[in-house]
Amino acid sequence: MKIRPGVLRAWLAVALLTFAPYVAAQGWPSQSIHLIVPFAPGGGTDILARLMAPKLSALLGKQIIVEDKPGASSMIGSQMVARATPDGYTLLMVDSTFLINPSLRSNMPYDTVKDFEPVIHLAVGPVILVVNPSVPAKNLRELVAEAKAHPGGLFFGSGGNGASTHLAGELFNLAAGVKITHVPYKGTGEAFAAVLANQVPMTYTGISSARPAIESERLRALAVTGEHRNVAMPNVPTFAEAGVPGVDSSTHWQILAPAGTPRSVVLRLNSDINKVLADPQIKTRVRALGYEVVGGTPEALAALNKEEIAKWAKVIHAAHISIQ
Repeated sequence: MKIRPGVLRAWLAVALLTFAPYVAAQGWPSQSIHLIVPFAPGGGTDILARLMAPKLSALLGKQIIVEDKPGASSMIGSQMVARATPDGYTLLMVDSTFLINPSLRSNMPYDTVKDFEPVIHLAVGPVILVVNPSVPAKNLRELVAEAKAHPGGLFFGSGGNGASTHLAGELFNLAAGVKITHVPYKGTGEAFAAVLANQVPMTYTGISSARPAIESERLRALAVTGEHRNVAMPNVPTFAEAGVPGVDSSTHWQILAPAGTPRSVVLRLNSDINKVLADPQIKTRVRALGYEVVGGTPEALAALNKEEIAKWAKVIHAAHISIQ
């Protein structure tokens, strides 16, 4: 059978598009790799990315270029990576906002699961519940008792409607069976300042932000998320120890690649990033931020993401939260 030239050219074009990433993977990496951070410079995700980049660059033999692409609650930078060529030269580093967005927003420009390849779970950052010293409750059980005695009469501040600190408070409400009223602020820093000024009695925040105020007794820590006490604040009980299990609003950081990235590239990245995370100097610096390194396989990250998306969907639905 004679194949017409036009048909042959079309077949060849399809074949090139299909197999080009796999052919390219044989010599990967041959150029710099762009790590997109979909948040503003100076935040936790940006700090972790720049902390890891030099050592990962050394292992791969090519420069890791960290690029901050903030906007739309991480969706602008994430969309860039979802649409990038799946060749291993464009990666995404995100926190739990990435997993919250699907249930919070109706205008997602990408599919959180289908458009990305999990690479590695980098770190987890516990969230700590702090109160102004004027709050009578000296521990979590006393706070729950007060909240049950006055439904809606207590308030917690957050970084804004739908922010992770807002959802942390709503998750606590569900787990404890209470109603503590949400007060949104224009960012986590503003909410934190409001608690210090006793304008609102409590908030949820990261350990690195809260520790100086706790140590100087300007704030009181009642509980921290996680299965174990955090090494940075060993005197603060976990929510489960304090009497309210099921409050895991910890922040998870991870690296993803565009869907279709060759498996060999994903596994090489996973292996080398695990080596970076195992470096004692990196572990020490990550712990100084109040985080813990995790590491592991792409499959473990995929399982975590499935659980986290389902958990936050339940919280968002129960609290009737929506952002258009």
